[in-house]
Amino acid sequence: MPVGGLSVVPDTVLAMLRTLFSLRLVVLHLLVIGVLVAFTLLGRWQLAVFEESGRPAAAADPAPVAVESLSRVGQRLTSDLAGRQVVAEGVYDAAGQLLVADRRPDVEAVGGRAASGAGFWLLTPLRLDDGSTLAVVRGWVGTPQDPAVAVPAESVKVTGRLRPPDQSDAVQRSGALPEGQVATVSTAQLINLWDGPLHDGFLIAATQEPPLTATPVAVPPPTQGAALTWRNLAYAAQWWIFALFAVFMWWHFVRDAVRTARTPRVSLTNPESTPEPDPESDSHPEPVSR
Repeated sequence: MPVGGLSVVPDTVLAMLRTLFSLRLVVLHLLVIGVLVAFTLLGRWQLAVFEESGRPAAAADPAPVAVESLSRVGQRLTSDLAGRQVVAEGVYDAAGQLLVADRRPDVEAVGGRAASGAGFWLLTPLRLDDGSTLAVVRGWVGTPQDPAVAVPAESVKVTGRLRPPDQSDAVQRSGALPEGQVATVSTAQLINLWDGPLHDGFLIAATQEPPLTATPVAVPPPTQGAALTWRNLAYAAQWWIFALFAVFMWWHFVRDAVRTARTPRVSLTNPESTPEPDPESDSHPEPVSR
């Protein structure tokens, strides 16, 4: 609509699209997309590092050593020794053998290693050459009548992993079990049942000479304690914040470009002619007063 000789040309949708897809803004769009992809992937990478730090890692698993070099009578089996491979030589005491009731053939079985009616661990005292006693889980059987319950009479060489004693909160259940059965492998309980000095904890046999007849109880190798690295989680959040900031800056530049394109353009349809100077004003200058 002409106003005072001036015509206002409004922006059209086509003009706005031309602005959004101009070369300058297309380069900006592609740059922001690349930044978003890169920052998102970097954030996910740091998050994966954070999650991985919370998973236990396999610890060093040294070769088997003599049990006497790690475990001593009268000393507690420390946590750093749990899972270590050892070799023990001696003679089993068949008269002291016990059945650990309600046990699975896998220490780390789903649902816990104890389950009602699952079977039995064969817990047998091994008299070492120095006169001390080491509790040995020779394996797992399904019933007390299994032929593998029989204890070998000759000298044996057992290789396996050390385990700390069970918590004694379930020892009270032993009173309800048949004679010769226990609910836990507790050093505090075994020291009252077996004669002689006793090592803390127990050994779960993996191999034996002569060979084992019972099903070996599966024991996982030791693992390192996991500690979450919160720094990596902070890095992940930082990358994603950068991505959000890139989106904000993109929106800011695009908004300004569209606003500039929408600003009315003014064209001169009837330009006014410049007034000519008055010749008489130049021919008769006013006198200068002194």
